[in-house]
Amino acid sequence: MTACDEVASAWVAKELLRQVYSAENLETARKRLEAFHGWAETVDVPEVDRLSRTLRTWEEETLNYHRTGATNGPTEAVNLIIEKTRRLGHGFRNWDNYRLRLLLHCGVT
Repeated sequence: MTACDEVASAWVAKELLRQVYSAENLETARKRLEAFHGWAETVDVPEVDRLSRTLRTWEEETLNYHRTGATNGPTEAVNLIIEKTRRLGHGFRNWDNYRLRLLLHCGVT
């Protein structure tokens, strides 16, 4: 399989997962997720195979989005900002300065 084929397979995987999250209800999402797994078995790309295994492990948690409508996206975004700020700080020595910098980067006034 060429690199171009692998990129195309990754793109298809992304689009199939987008369809899971755009499903109108839980049952449709479950069917689309199974379609993703069926497609992933036909592709010989290690990253797609690993993604499929991960999604099987976390299937109920993935489908909970359709039960509750809740996502942890905002929390993950703040965690990413905190981690980037920590790396840029190169070992803050003063907790107050670190806290203020985090609040500034997270948009808290």
